[in-house]
Amino acid sequence: MTEELAQLRSITSTALLADFALGRGLTIRSVLHETGIGETDLRDPSTEITLAQEFSIMRNVVAGIEDEPGLGLLAGLLCHPPSMGVLGFALMSAANLRGAMDIALRYADLSFTAAHHYIEDMGSEVAVVRDDSALPPDIRRFTLERDLAAIATIQQDLLPMRIPAVRVELYVEAHPIYEMFGAVFGVEEVSFSMPQSRITFQATTLQTPLPQANISTARFYEQQCADLMESRHSRAGLSGRVRQLLIRHGGSADQARIAADLDVSVRTLRRRLSEEGTTFRELSSETVGLLAEELLIAGLTVEQAAERLGYSSVSAFASAFRTWKGLSPGHFGRLHRGRTSVRS
Repeated sequence: MTEELAQLRSITSTALLADFALGRGLTIRSVLHETGIGETDLRDPSTEITLAQEFSIMRNVVAGIEDEPGLGLLAGLLCHPPSMGVLGFALMSAANLRGAMDIALRYADLSFTAAHHYIEDMGSEVAVVRDDSALPPDIRRFTLERDLAAIATIQQDLLPMRIPAVRVELYVEAHPIYEMFGAVFGVEEVSFSMPQSRITFQATTLQTPLPQANISTARFYEQQCADLMESRHSRAGLSGRVRQLLIRHGGSADQARIAADLDVSVRTLRRRLSEEGTTFRELSSETVGLLAEELLIAGLTVEQAAERLGYSSVSAFASAFRTWKGLSPGHFGRLHRGRTSVRS
């Protein structure tokens, strides 16, 4: 799970959760406490956070509202296809519910869920099986409630009619509030305290065409989903955010400044980077080296690059550059000047 916690995710579902928490009386400060997420990040749909940060937000919300059965159900009602960006549009343009289901599971990393789901085909029936055994125990029930309510909400957004389930089985213990599950999934009885959670449908009902089905549009957005996932996987982890912040500061920010930007303590920053197998010093050196390459490729002289990156002397910059690249900055500049920037 450690590697998965470093995966990048859209901030959208977390922003929805934050809005839900604010509506329940929490302050934005308590929601974002020790998460490394800023208030402005929540309002920028292009912001990406790690799964670990998303879990931290959930913990703050669950603890702040005093978690009780049904809390996640209310949060899940806020989830709609457009809030998932390109994945939401891919779902809306799928041929039918089964097609939308396949797309959602294929690109689950772009969705609101943190659990693993897979499909079991049983001839006349199709089951969506949930594996959330690896999720932190303190937020496992909340995520189950939110995800199931979101699934029901999105299904009715995709197709303005309820597709009844055959069976709903949940790992949680029975509670009066969970009668809502039977209502939203159209079953008379829900089974509780089961080994794992699953929802079973008649296979034929999942072939119901969607009103906005369009093969070309669906393929376009599926490709967008694939490209986005590949991009995120290449920039995963807190280390990726630290690199981005270092680049934003021109490579000259110290550890305290970056920790402040992430709204965490220096100690927490060190610990989280250590969990990802790196250190601030390594990231800073790597990023400054990357920026140095760009400046030299762009045509700046060695002196100008050294000054731009905050070096006290050209010799100190040249020595550091030789360590990074194995050749002098002057030689590197002459070899690569005029080529496309190395950072895209």
